[in-house]
Amino acid sequence: MSGKLGALEAQIGTAQQLQAVVSAMRGIAAARAREAEGRLAGIRSTAATVAAAIAEVLRVEPDRRAAAAAAAAADETRSAVQSRARHLVIAMGSEQGFVGMFNEPILDAATRALQSGPCELIVTGTRGATTAEERGLPVAWSTPMVTHADDVPGFAGNVTDELYRRLEDSLIRRVSIIHARPALATQTEVVQRQLIPFDFARFHVASRKQPPLLTLPADKLLTGLAEAYVYTELCEAAALSLAAENEARVRAMMSAHANLKDRLDALTQRYRLVRQDEITSDIVELTAAASVARTD
Repeated sequence: MSGKLGALEAQIGTAQQLQAVVSAMRGIAAARAREAEGRLAGIRSTAATVAAAIAEVLRVEPDRRAAAAAAAAADETRSAVQSRARHLVIAMGSEQGFVGMFNEPILDAATRALQSGPCELIVTGTRGATTAEERGLPVAWSTPMVTHADDVPGFAGNVTDELYRRLEDSLIRRVSIIHARPALATQTEVVQRQLIPFDFARFHVASRKQPPLLTLPADKLLTGLAEAYVYTELCEAAALSLAAENEARVRAMMSAHANLKDRLDALTQRYRLVRQDEITSDIVELTAAASVARTD
């Protein structure tokens, strides 16, 4: 076998091995996306339970929603007047690579928030934080993103702790979160929503004759329930982001698999042509040798 054929066989073998690796990565990413999406029902059920509890307590403090709305409006006014008031933005990026343009639209939204006024930026995900730093964004704090659905509660707890630690600074008036969510489109779908000031007006208070029995002051209980609800929102955002990240990885691996298939087909075709040329050359040489032998 000639050296050219040997080199082509080596390239074909390498392409086949890469195909196997890409297929395995695609399968793992698809499984993790399904696992993350499967946890959403439990997270949303917990959020609904906390929301129902908030609605019950609001029956005892019916003015709390109006007071919260007034406080939020006052905070917005102070934020506009005080040049040092800050907006805390949590951008959930990817932990690992091979996700195409997953991080770009998330960081684009974070960049717009930074340009709108004084802002602190928290980025989750090692690859997301690296991309943010490459863009020159001022990352105040970062933490690794989850890679398995089982890690979502602990991750959300760490982010919640950091969030409330920073809220002790009275200059932070607003907290928003930016994350991706699974979508059928080829591009990442980005969601941006406000966490704080907490909007009590979104909870429907049912009319009942018997008020709930409370063992804690209503104000203190509402504060704790609001923090619990923010935690569930962070859990949901992390699960959605994890599912979206792995869906982006599936799309990237499908594209890589298609490119490898084209490359493998081209190498195989070239191998056949080179092999045919060598066979033809061998036949010509043998025929020439036989003719010379008969002449002699």
